[in-house]
Amino acid sequence: MPVTDITTDTDELTMTLTADFAAPVERLWRAFTEPAQLERFWGPPGWPATFTEFEFTPGGKASYHMTSPTGEVSRGSWEFLRIDAPNSFEVLDVFVGDDGKPMDGMPESRMVFTFEATATGSRLSNVSYLATAESLQEIIAMGAIEGSRQAMDQLDAVLQDLREYALGAGTRTEILDDTHVRITRLIDGPQDLVWRAHNEPELLQKWLLGPDGWAMTECEVDPQVGGRYKYWWEPRGDTAGQGFGFDGENLVFEAPRRAVTTEHMIGTDYPSTTNDLSLYEEDGATLLTIIITYPDMQTRDMVLATGMTDGMETSYARLERDLIKS
Repeated sequence: MPVTDITTDTDELTMTLTADFAAPVERLWRAFTEPAQLERFWGPPGWPATFTEFEFTPGGKASYHMTSPTGEVSRGSWEFLRIDAPNSFEVLDVFVGDDGKPMDGMPESRMVFTFEATATGSRLSNVSYLATAESLQEIIAMGAIEGSRQAMDQLDAVLQDLREYALGAGTRTEILDDTHVRITRLIDGPQDLVWRAHNEPELLQKWLLGPDGWAMTECEVDPQVGGRYKYWWEPRGDTAGQGFGFDGENLVFEAPRRAVTTEHMIGTDYPSTTNDLSLYEEDGATLLTIIITYPDMQTRDMVLATGMTDGMETSYARLERDLIKS
């Protein structure tokens, strides 16, 4: 993990994050100063950022919002105070409401981003200066320390060439904590087609089949927030097994970038999971990321033990072969 230290100083009213990366300063600088790059990591898993404005010049403004898996939105704004490319820049960071105006009673901070070369790449130092001890304690209570760590720990994937990072690696499963798992798979095809493949029934029934010998016999999709879906599979020919299916609801739907859904196994009292799908395209390839939230560690381990990763890889390989490369 790139984050090496996060400290708070109640005398200086600061929170300082330090992280090391195996990439040159110029590449790290681009990640923090291009909104398409920032959106891939600014915000912890499950709260990705969307930048709607980014005027990277002294006195300029950046506006962004982060959306939770349940659709809750947190909005922020930066005012760029100083820029010294590619060494450092400084912003005033504030919470804003739906009208874009600073929210009364919410803490604001002056953030200084500094980038320096190291023997193995580059180092980020991010210092947040708060106005009062109460403001410092408030951002800590809001989860700033762990949220910052989780956000920066996503940067390694951003800094590498996407094809070098993931092409040929297949479906990868990472356990993030007791209730969260991250699935990643690079699909060698455009984002728009990958998005359609996840939301159009006639395409879903061509690839989301699981092991060979099974067919998706029912596929209902209502592609909007609050819309519901239903998938049902049956064995074919001599394949043994009983039919099964899943249904759920769309909590977030931001085509062609992100969809968050609940997932429940039909006919059971198993608790639902929340699946947070995001897509990012670079050089004609699309990185698919799913963050799955389980109700508890026992459910997480039970699902992983079913061979979920292998089953997903079979389907994603079929997606590439039959929809993209055919």
